[in-house]
Amino acid sequence: MKKYYDRTEEFRERAAELVSKMTLEEKVFQTLHTAPAIERLGVKSYNWWNEALHGVARAGVATIFPQAIGLAASFDEDLLYEVADAISTEGRAKFNMQQKFEDRDIYKGLTFWAPNVNIFRDPRWGRGHETFGEDPYLTSTLAVKYINGMQGDGEFMKVAACAKHFAVHSGPENIRHEFNAEVSEQDLRETYLPAFKASVKEAHVEAVMGAYNRVNGEPCCGSKTLLTDILRGEWGFEGHVTSDCGAIADFHERHRVTDGPVQSAAMAVDNGCDLNCGKMFFYLTKAVEDGLLAEEKLDEAVTRLFVARMKLGLFEEKDAMPYKSIDYTSVDSQKMRELNLETSKRTLVLLKNENNLLPLKKEKIKTIGIIGPNANSRNALVGNYEGTSSRYVTVLEGIQDYLGEEVNVRYSEGCHLYMEHVSDFGLVNDRISEVKAVCEESDIVIACFGLDAGIEGEEGDPNNKYASGDKTSLELPGIQKMVLNTIAESGKPVVLVLLSGSSLAVEEEKIPAILQAWYPGAQGGRAIAEILFGEQSPEGKLPVTFYRSTEDLPEFTDYSMKNRTYRYMEKAALYPFGYGLSYTSFSLEQVEVINSESKEGAIVKALITNRGALKGAETLQIYIKAPYVSAPKYQLKGLKKVRLLPGESKQVEIKLNKDAFGIFNEAGESILCDGEYKIYIGFNQPDERSINLTGHTPVCKVITL
Repeated sequence: MKKYYDRTEEFRERAAELVSKMTLEEKVFQTLHTAPAIERLGVKSYNWWNEALHGVARAGVATIFPQAIGLAASFDEDLLYEVADAISTEGRAKFNMQQKFEDRDIYKGLTFWAPNVNIFRDPRWGRGHETFGEDPYLTSTLAVKYINGMQGDGEFMKVAACAKHFAVHSGPENIRHEFNAEVSEQDLRETYLPAFKASVKEAHVEAVMGAYNRVNGEPCCGSKTLLTDILRGEWGFEGHVTSDCGAIADFHERHRVTDGPVQSAAMAVDNGCDLNCGKMFFYLTKAVEDGLLAEEKLDEAVTRLFVARMKLGLFEEKDAMPYKSIDYTSVDSQKMRELNLETSKRTLVLLKNENNLLPLKKEKIKTIGIIGPNANSRNALVGNYEGTSSRYVTVLEGIQDYLGEEVNVRYSEGCHLYMEHVSDFGLVNDRISEVKAVCEESDIVIACFGLDAGIEGEEGDPNNKYASGDKTSLELPGIQKMVLNTIAESGKPVVLVLLSGSSLAVEEEKIPAILQAWYPGAQGGRAIAEILFGEQSPEGKLPVTFYRSTEDLPEFTDYSMKNRTYRYMEKAALYPFGYGLSYTSFSLEQVEVINSESKEGAIVKALITNRGALKGAETLQIYIKAPYVSAPKYQLKGLKKVRLLPGESKQVEIKLNKDAFGIFNEAGESILCDGEYKIYIGFNQPDERSINLTGHTPVCKVITL
């Protein structure tokens, strides 16, 4: 059976024949995300805009999985595939239902604008929680699996995925429409492009979305360098390119690189942008008539769009429609809820656990206090680009359900998420007496603080309260820190549950246990309760660095990677990339590197044993340091999640191809250096902070290429 990506030429012939029968105006209207029907040719209307960042979004009930940054924290590529496959099943099920009732509205198609594979280079960026973190290798690995799970491997695509936002895009949000990201060739190739390249060349992603900003002077959605030279020229991309919404108008209104909408539309299509989320491509008719755009260029764009629809099976006879057997009962099913709960548990990262306070034992607790603005918040569960769940389980509800009548649960909101009072006419810190009372009554306190997508998110989101979506600092907002200090000073044991999509600088010495929960999805409260009480051991790892302060960072607008992320930072992290604790302990033995003398790569073998009393999972991480002066200090180049029962051992093998040893020089050229490479093999980075926090020193093997 031919896969859909091997049938491109077959579909292209059909699409080109169809396009040849269209008038100029008909072709132009097909380049809009609201493509109208052409009844005389049997073309139905189609709205290209749909979202599936962590579940089918914005079109009614669907499973809300943990936000993308949480999925990344699983460090589990197989899990990402399973989640994406489930999302595409719900996407097809909802599409089949909607088509039955002739519903072709926005968010009702099969072209999903996800995943977001931008690099989370700065923790202030509001949209960072939409990404898979700060590391190019981790992002690439997870993106490939996510796209594979979405698109499937059949004769037709299950749904179409889209790698966005191409490229060099990670804030600031409030100037994204006019911002010019200046980036070196080395950083471009080493950091900002790898996940897009992997999405194209390894995952056969159907669509790529351009970013709002310029890169080195060229607007991304009309960039010859990005779209023509690199995407289609170097990488051989055969899918379609869509603009971000409203991005074409920015060419003349904000970037000032064209004189008006006709030139902007022509520039975009001429350089390889096929679809306009927005209305600027209305002007393509005039662009062609005035000679600013060759009609053949327009034909090619429209052909690519119809190839995409044909890959999805939208032009097959009704009885031959692919995936027609996926019915609406697949949506929000028990199977989906179970997967969501398991996924949520695997994303949680244990940052601190002094004296093994966790897991809690309910038989030793008479009263437990749950305090904080995120304790009973649905918003703190879901992040952005979310669907609608049939049930949300907050942290408070999850713990209440778990404990039942056996333990008394006391609750206080504690404070507002970002304002100084909860009640409209209240004084500053108007819940503090209640906080003290709950602490006084409780044997242990679960403090639920952090952020939600109303504080960190996208510029223009109607509920954003801070800085057009970006964070202004790494501190807890409002008076959260003041209230948290009061809880810490109560003398009671405290577990801090941080719900946020990005790193926060929480250095409270009096708090013995900290669990980073991200935005854990609609089942998040259940997952957190089960982890807190030891039904499962935490296994997540940080996909981003937790810095101590913004003072440790360059300017937000500086796109150089110097002093950014674990690969280049000079100061010690608060909590490092790749770090995460467990309730059990693992040993690493019999580590060897095979075939190390050739430039074809190497194989790493190791024996991992669960030495503790609880079942758990650990991630073998491989970092490589290359002998090149301007290379990162080391880079993640291999990982494997292993699940073990107490006392169980497993042999793990990871192949490192020659690309794992390659680096980029200052000209952006990929090179292999002669000399000694250090390969660090372990459960965390080889930095001093990670070693001190975990007690685990990765094994270092030196090989010569």
